[in-house]
Amino acid sequence: MKLIQDAPELSAYLAADEVIDHHHPLVRETSERLGSGKADAYTYASDAFAYVRDAIPHSMDVGDPRVTWRASDVLAERTGICYAKAHALTALLRAAGIHAGLCYQRLVPGDGVGLVVHGLVAVRLPGWERWIRQDPRGNVGGIDARFSAGAERLACVTRPELDETDYPQIHAAPHPVALRALRSSRDGAELVRNLPTAL
Repeated sequence: MKLIQDAPELSAYLAADEVIDHHHPLVRETSERLGSGKADAYTYASDAFAYVRDAIPHSMDVGDPRVTWRASDVLAERTGICYAKAHALTALLRAAGIHAGLCYQRLVPGDGVGLVVHGLVAVRLPGWERWIRQDPRGNVGGIDARFSAGAERLACVTRPELDETDYPQIHAAPHPVALRALRSSRDGAELVRNLPTAL
């Protein structure tokens, strides 16, 4: 699948904002700790991916009712759904000067009912000719998502026959529909009701 930048300048994929707040002391501290002694950007990016995937549980996997959306809050609270975890990974990558953006899929959820939008991260390391999607949602129930510089190792492969979709756009900032679901939900139960079914 060909990924499409939504901003003409690559610098947009290094920017900090209210959500991807890589200027925050906790994000900087976490980035420095993960980067300590790393020889190259690939090793750092792979370790940052593994940290967000493994050390920050997906809130719905573990029944955590807290809703986080700002990258620094995801790192502080150590919880979040796929969108929030994607915000945290994007912030950690940008803190190290690595171009990162947000992208999305539309999938049939685990209960098999309806469709829901799922959040991913697109990474473009120095020297890479293309963006490659990464999925830090967390490996449970047979999921085996991994950081990859080659073939994508995502949690889910879309099935067009079920109306599942890979959205090709790489967003420099969170999609407003996904961010609205997070910011308007007081707890996990409300967030489940507010999850978007399409972008």
